[in-house]
Amino acid sequence: MPAIQLQNLTKVYRIYRKREGLRAAFTGLFRREHTDVRAVDDISFEIEKGEMVAFLGPNGAGKTTTLKLLSGLIYPTSGTATVLDHVPWKRENSYRRRFALVMGQKNQLWWDLPAQESFRLHQEIYRIDDATFRRRLDELTELLEVKRLVSQPVRELSLGERMRMELIAALLHSPEVLLLDEPTIGLDVVSQRRVQEFLKYYQQQQQVTVVLTSHYMKDVEALCQRAVIINHGKIQHNGPLAEIVDRFSTHKILELQFANEVPADLARFGEVFDVQPPRAKVRIPRQKVPETLGAILSAYAIEDIGVHDRPLEEVIAEMFETPAEAT
Repeated sequence: MPAIQLQNLTKVYRIYRKREGLRAAFTGLFRREHTDVRAVDDISFEIEKGEMVAFLGPNGAGKTTTLKLLSGLIYPTSGTATVLDHVPWKRENSYRRRFALVMGQKNQLWWDLPAQESFRLHQEIYRIDDATFRRRLDELTELLEVKRLVSQPVRELSLGERMRMELIAALLHSPEVLLLDEPTIGLDVVSQRRVQEFLKYYQQQQQVTVVLTSHYMKDVEALCQRAVIINHGKIQHNGPLAEIVDRFSTHKILELQFANEVPADLARFGEVFDVQPPRAKVRIPRQKVPETLGAILSAYAIEDIGVHDRPLEEVIAEMFETPAEAT
């Protein structure tokens, strides 16, 4: 039985518009203009227990709205969803104890108090006994390397340290489902790596079901085997991460090292970029790789050659720029 199931889930927001001027304001008292925005448009997918899935899309695609629906913060316009056999928007206490939502742009810790005080509050909210609370807190602070910082006011912590404290607060009650909305946003490279390593280890050890949204493809590639891509409120891809490049990329990259200088007429084979003599890269259509390789090897003295797929972030960025199609 899947941990998360969505069936034809839709969320429409009604946005009221106000025209400029006193007359428009007076008219608006009697006749208001509005626009309906379909933040989530008839989406369906499933996530198995213990699976970590990347939920990707451009800003405004419907990612955060979907996570808010799954956490019961908002009601859908139509469709159904279950998480651990609960309907999220019924907001049952038995469900709230089984999931956690972490939003990289919102704090759940008290700003002026040490993190340990917020942790104690979570202990009371989730009714965690003292022995279990102490064991979990010691384990999490050790794994995230923040044990010495729990008595320091949250406002004095760096962004990376605060994010790690947020993760601890979310995991103290051992949730079975973890919803992560941009957990590494704004973090430096070192903090990103620490969060990535922790999430990978913790998910493997605890077999938590994780839904991760992120604009950092290194997060996604390090943590997830499967991706659900949403664009304009619709599902554009639902399957293995490795299939995205094969399915949506129309080009490959040839990396060439010449015996002498980079030839002036190399552009006749494709788009030349990243020229660092005697090296250059050429972007060519996937279906023309064999014939282009043969022609280049016949025309020039080549010392080294490599054929690579385009970077995942490039392919996904291209997908975001095109209208979404349901899969």
